[in-house]
Amino acid sequence: MIKLHDLYFKPFISEEEIDTAVQKMVDGIAEDLGDEVPVFIGILNGSFMLVSDFVKKYPKPCEVTFIKLASYEGVKSTEDIQRLIGLTQDLTGRTVVILEDIIDSGNTLAEVHRIFKNENVKQLLIATLFFKPEAYKKDFKLHYVGMEIPDKFIVGYGLDYNGLGRDLPNVYQLKTTQHMTNLVLFGPPGAGKGTQANFLKEKYDLIHISTGDVFRFNIKNETALGMLAKSYMDKGELVPDQVTIDMLSKEVEKNAGAKGFIFDGFPRTNAQAKALDVLMESKDSQIDAMVALEVDDEVLVNRLLERGKTSGRTDDADESIIRNRISLYYKKTAVLKNYYMDQDKYFGVDGVGSIEEITERLSKVIDNL
Repeated sequence: MIKLHDLYFKPFISEEEIDTAVQKMVDGIAEDLGDEVPVFIGILNGSFMLVSDFVKKYPKPCEVTFIKLASYEGVKSTEDIQRLIGLTQDLTGRTVVILEDIIDSGNTLAEVHRIFKNENVKQLLIATLFFKPEAYKKDFKLHYVGMEIPDKFIVGYGLDYNGLGRDLPNVYQLKTTQHMTNLVLFGPPGAGKGTQANFLKEKYDLIHISTGDVFRFNIKNETALGMLAKSYMDKGELVPDQVTIDMLSKEVEKNAGAKGFIFDGFPRTNAQAKALDVLMESKDSQIDAMVALEVDDEVLVNRLLERGKTSGRTDDADESIIRNRISLYYKKTAVLKNYYMDQDKYFGVDGVGSIEEITERLSKVIDNL
């Protein structure tokens, strides 16, 4: 992901894919024109990269020039344009191939056609590397298209956002959700995960999504997903991952403008982690880190036994139950730790100390993401 000015862009089309598309255009034009010497005309500013790569690949003699529509130089009304800046040679009887980096609405193309009517060319052919069919509002024929793309704003390979991005060899697409911080928060029983989640959501303005809370809400309010989950639970069966993911998806959608999310209690398996990745990708985002509070087992046992004196929870009062819960946590988390470590997204944080000290350690990790 890259940032240009105030916006974030995600990888969209690789350098290799662009190269293949350019070669496709070269092959088609070379075959159709045979031994004729065409005049290739690039429309500035965006087409400079395409024209350079294109003519290097073109296997036969050709002429090359660049032009710029006068309207791009501050003319208020495109109807006042009578010429193309940079067009000085006589094109009478010549085959002209316009090389465009991208065609979306077709407004520039309309101007090109209007002006070239007066140039007495043999034929005017239009070749574009990228074409947005959803945005195209004209009837002019496009003779050669490198690839069709969705109607999303892109930068790179000659295309810019307020002057930046033209130099990028790959193409990037605007993220529909701008920069978010999404965390998977883990910690063994007694690590203080809930306390830290509350501090972090306030400090970074994040939405805390606790799987347990989400389940209870859906079941209590008898939502369709809640009733579906309850039907499995009543039979003593595990709720399918997809039901849980659908619940989480609803929570994410409810908070579409959030700066990010803290996922608490999910995922617990590799399959769930992959499902969460798919969910976040569908929201044009991603999980940035798994942050795990690390606390020695004996400290955890003592903490929970102390908590059990006031919490009223029976599972906090029995040491054997406490140790079993801690053991289960490590068994479940070990697999996920490897999953996120493979992506360089696992961060273990010392969970011993004052609440403020632990919050500060967690903040250092988050600030460096």
